[in-house]
Amino acid sequence: MKKRAQKTSKKEEKIDHPERAAVPLIGLAALVQRELREFVVCAGMRALDELLERECSAICGPRYRHDAERSATRGGHAEGSLVLGGRRVTVRKPRARSMDKREVVLPSWSAFSSSDPLNERAVAQMVIGVTTRKYARSLEPLAEGVAVRGTSKSAVSRRFVELTTEQMEEWLRHDLSSLDLVAMMIDGICFKDHVMLIAIGIDVEGRKHVLGIHEGATENEVACTALVTGMRDRGLRTDRAMLIVIDGGKALRAAIREVFGARAFVQRCQVHKMRNVTEHLPDDAAQAAKKVMQTAYRSGDGDAAKKLLKNLARQLRTNHPSAAASVEEGLEETLTVMSFELPRKLERTLSSTNVIENLNSRIRDMSKRVKRWKDGTMIERWTVTAVLEASKNFRRLQGYKSLKKLVAALREHDARLARKFASQKEAA
Repeated sequence: MKKRAQKTSKKEEKIDHPERAAVPLIGLAALVQRELREFVVCAGMRALDELLERECSAICGPRYRHDAERSATRGGHAEGSLVLGGRRVTVRKPRARSMDKREVVLPSWSAFSSSDPLNERAVAQMVIGVTTRKYARSLEPLAEGVAVRGTSKSAVSRRFVELTTEQMEEWLRHDLSSLDLVAMMIDGICFKDHVMLIAIGIDVEGRKHVLGIHEGATENEVACTALVTGMRDRGLRTDRAMLIVIDGGKALRAAIREVFGARAFVQRCQVHKMRNVTEHLPDDAAQAAKKVMQTAYRSGDGDAAKKLLKNLARQLRTNHPSAAASVEEGLEETLTVMSFELPRKLERTLSSTNVIENLNSRIRDMSKRVKRWKDGTMIERWTVTAVLEASKNFRRLQGYKSLKKLVAALREHDARLARKFASQKEAA
């Protein structure tokens, strides 16, 4: 009986042993994790103290020793602040004064005290969805006893405004002369009472480039002209033919005509056109009209598509004259891309401004936390910040390998225009 009891107790020991060991191990892991973080922070602070003391000694000479060749004298210590983990921490730094009693800035302190990393951290946190109120909670905790500041809502907001303003001003001046563009798309995004126009260029290799933004709707002639002429002034080439996809605003069309002249192949966005037509119709008629228009736009044959659209306008004219007028308005320009006889994938991509719609959705997602837009400048800052972040993940245009065919057609058009201008000049 004793042997049996002993065997049972050993078996129970083997079963219970891992469970008993798990509790202290979990606690030990948490302790190690906390203490390791504190050790790294404290070790770094001590290393900084040592570095500053060495620099001070190099300038002022060893402590408590006379040095006739020293260029400065010690001035005790003073509290300063450095950037650490997205906030400022208080640090005691040694002071040095030159022989004429002026403060000497230690090289390491000058390098470490820069506010740039702090501003960049604030913008990075805002971009990924952290609000100014929750900024402090999003940071890695520091060791106990480290005095911190710069994590309040107002401080984070100031840093965000400072850096995004600087980024916006720099980006709005960036040079466009090095871009070899074959197409450009222009559309707008609404922010309550404000509209931001956005232009995206597509180069010969199918890469996307955000060219410019400007406050104002596509129906606003002044805003549209300012956007297009502003890009031209920053180096956008307007002396070569280009495919330009727009939403259909007349003011925008006029601005393009003024700047590009006969070199612009304007493609009216087919998605906008279908939306404009169906808004004039009741639900049943809208669905039927949309199917006809989709069939026309997917046909790949410009003549067949034109015939289908004109038949649709004729059918709508009696009961829905506004919808019929909308179908006929700019009909030719909704089929511009078809004239190049491009592969279906590329034709479909270049027939709408969906490329900008995808960017707009990223902008909306990034700025949805803003509860109140103070003014147009604030909207412009957020738009530029979102554009810079979204552009990091841009992919090439769908069907970009077939862009060579479009480039060849555009250059052929340039050659025809050159011959035409030359003959007109000779005739004059």
